[in-house]
Amino acid sequence: MRTHFYTRAGDLRAVDGLSYYVNRGESVGLVGESACGKSVSALSVMRLIPNPPGMIAGGEILFNGQDILRVSEEEMQHIRGNKIAMVFQEPTTSLNPVLTVRRQLTESLELHRGMDSASSAHEAIKLLQLVGIPDPGRRLKDYPYQFSGGMQQRIMIAMALSCNPALLIADEPTTSVDVTVQAQLLEIIDDLRSRFGTAVIIITHNLGVVARYVDRVNVMYAGRLAESGVTDVIFDHPMHPYTLGLLQSVPRLDLPRDRELGVIEGLPPNLACVPSGCAFHPRCKFVIDRCRKERPPFEEAEENHFSACFRSQEIDEIKRPEPESE
Repeated sequence: MRTHFYTRAGDLRAVDGLSYYVNRGESVGLVGESACGKSVSALSVMRLIPNPPGMIAGGEILFNGQDILRVSEEEMQHIRGNKIAMVFQEPTTSLNPVLTVRRQLTESLELHRGMDSASSAHEAIKLLQLVGIPDPGRRLKDYPYQFSGGMQQRIMIAMALSCNPALLIADEPTTSVDVTVQAQLLEIIDDLRSRFGTAVIIITHNLGVVARYVDRVNVMYAGRLAESGVTDVIFDHPMHPYTLGLLQSVPRLDLPRDRELGVIEGLPPNLACVPSGCAFHPRCKFVIDRCRKERPPFEEAEENHFSACFRSQEIDEIKRPEPESE
């Protein structure tokens, strides 16, 4: 898939040939630095890219074998929120401030599940109870501003799950809440995934979230995948310098407290003028001339482990700090 934004600065390739899959009931992580195209890829799946200036420039999005880029807007309205749902990054701006929580929850129930007003209100109470909001019958009449950030995010999760979607996209679902609430929200999503068999895409830059809640992880850089594989394998045996840099920048309890965190020098590229060859080469410590001239293919480096690096097989030679022996 390719999603471009046509700006005065040029053709900004926010998503530039991204390709991955999600199995039924599976949790897949999409990680990377800010401005690498994670959220744009999710909005592309929902067909919510504003046009102008944005446009899905090519590719296909297959959902149960159907290319949803080719369906009509009317058909897409039946899919969006019903079969594919999304928890947006900022609940404060995603919830309508002038509508009660009841109205925002019952709208999709009446539209997609054909419920009447009384049935949808009863179901809305059950949904709020499911996501851990106390006294849901009374709170149903409240407005979004009367809830904390964590409670607003719970409402967003309830709205997303109201029609039992086959796929749930959670875009930074814990950005605006404290650590304790983060864990509660992620446990709710994971529990509902297990209970209903919903496939989940978690978009995040928090590698701790990935390690705990994700089956497979896709590492994204400059609109493309840098690495993809089973989560445990990626953490134990990264095969791309960018992935290694991300892992080295995370504090570890098994290393001395005075050890400095690793840093990926430089900044992500301007997506309107991505460097030639490998997009990561200006920041890579292990760059070779070939990296500057050729774009490495995204290919299977080992079984079910994919990487876009000419030196994938040499990553183990990179000196990484090891835990101190007892």
